[in-house]
Amino acid sequence: MKKTQPKLEYTLIRSSRKTVALQIKDGKLLVRAPMLMPQSYIDGFVERHRGWVEKKLFEPKVRMPLLTAEEKDELLRKARDYFPQRVRYYASLMGVEYRNVTVRMQKTRWGSCSGKKNLNFNCLLMLFGSEVIDSVIVHELCHLVYMDHSREFYDLLLKYYPEYRFYHGILKKKSSEIMKRAGF
Repeated sequence: MKKTQPKLEYTLIRSSRKTVALQIKDGKLLVRAPMLMPQSYIDGFVERHRGWVEKKLFEPKVRMPLLTAEEKDELLRKARDYFPQRVRYYASLMGVEYRNVTVRMQKTRWGSCSGKKNLNFNCLLMLFGSEVIDSVIVHELCHLVYMDHSREFYDLLLKYYPEYRFYHGILKKKSSEIMKRAGF
């Protein structure tokens, strides 16, 4: 199954230059290109350099400091407000039912689903973008239908979150850094 990746969003700046250049500025991708260069060539250039762009956009340039106790408490508070509403949204969309949503700080898991239909999430997910968080939520909701990682499970997951593999990749790449920030 081919990995679905979202189109890279960018701001295009055309000028009298002769070549295409990519720049990351303030967390956004800028593409500088010649005035008459076809849009299809520019899009292809950006796609061919996807690896570099993703590395620059998603990997921090400096080592992030450890989270303070106050920051951890704030993450937990925000996550306890955020997760139930996003779970409700996706559960309704998917037509699945769950019992409870629990949020806490965990060392080893980003999310889990119990046989009793209770969902658990790690508040450290709040350090990721909403797309990564939603990918974990939909993953756990799919376990309400399939309590395994079978082909049927992934078919359902990709039906409701086609870009899951892309955002799961970001989660995997940054997991150890986030856990270190939490002091684990």
